[in-house]
Amino acid sequence: MENVATPESATSRVDSWTWAVRLFKTRSAAASACRGGHVRVNGATAKPAQPVKAGDEVRIRSAGTERIVTVTRTITKRVGAPVAVECYTDHTPPPPPRELFAALPVRDRGAGRPTKRERREIDRLRGF
Repeated sequence: MENVATPESATSRVDSWTWAVRLFKTRSAAASACRGGHVRVNGATAKPAQPVKAGDEVRIRSAGTERIVTVTRTITKRVGAPVAVECYTDHTPPPPPRELFAALPVRDRGAGRPTKRERREIDRLRGF
């Protein structure tokens, strides 16, 4: 494979690698996540240019969930999904079952805005 890093360049930038293995849609989104402190490499927050190598643990926090992957191969160019999956091992725990989340009450369509009395009842249910 021409996109796999050679032994003399066995590291790549964390923003480039996370984009290349399709953990982010764009490289700028990967760099922004790094700058925002949402990407950690081996437990430490990562800047976009921080190098990653095989064996490093990368944690990505996005959309309220944390993705935990271990680098198996470093690549610098974006590749297809089947090849990208071979470059990391996913250790992300499964999401909790939906039954654990409380169902939010839903108003009927076309019912309009809640009245003052209904709003107070809703606030009481929410614990405000």
